[in-house]
Amino acid sequence: MARKIPEINSGSMADISFLLLTFFLLTSSINTDMGISRKLPPPIDKTVTPPEIKKRNIFTVLVNANDQLMVNGSIGDISTIKAKTIEFLSNPASDPNLPEKIIKYIDLLGNIEVSKGVISLQNDRGTSYEMYIQVQNELTAAVNELRDQLSKEKFGKKFEDLKSDAKKEAIQKAIPVSISEAEPKNIGGQK
Repeated sequence: MARKIPEINSGSMADISFLLLTFFLLTSSINTDMGISRKLPPPIDKTVTPPEIKKRNIFTVLVNANDQLMVNGSIGDISTIKAKTIEFLSNPASDPNLPEKIIKYIDLLGNIEVSKGVISLQNDRGTSYEMYIQVQNELTAAVNELRDQLSKEKFGKKFEDLKSDAKKEAIQKAIPVSISEAEPKNIGGQK
């Protein structure tokens, strides 16, 4: 008589695999907070003429295909963008070559000087993604530092530590993110 070979019942293996897959999908997290946070402008109204922006109110940052920077007409370096941006937007000495300031009443802050400065960023089509992100991070860090300074002065806390949405909104109105980004084109340099 032939010997019987014992078999493993694999009928429930599919059920177990499905349960394990479901468990891992439900317990793992997927980070979706990637990207650069920007508020898009409203649609352009063709009947309204856009306001003229004076040259002194524009902080120009150009990035070429070789990842070289030109900041306000002079060759720059990624390590200096933040400091130059802070100086430009704050204009502490009311320099006539830096942006104008207007006195604006903002709830919780009172009358405060608000810069009319706009950061104009333009990059070449050949600019590396890493350089583009570094420039964006430096510009955002400059705005965040100015917001932290004002927040500490007015409320005694850093901007990110403010619990009140009204206080955060007031600081954002006093120091807006004014970054104008042009469509990439061939600025110069070879890659």
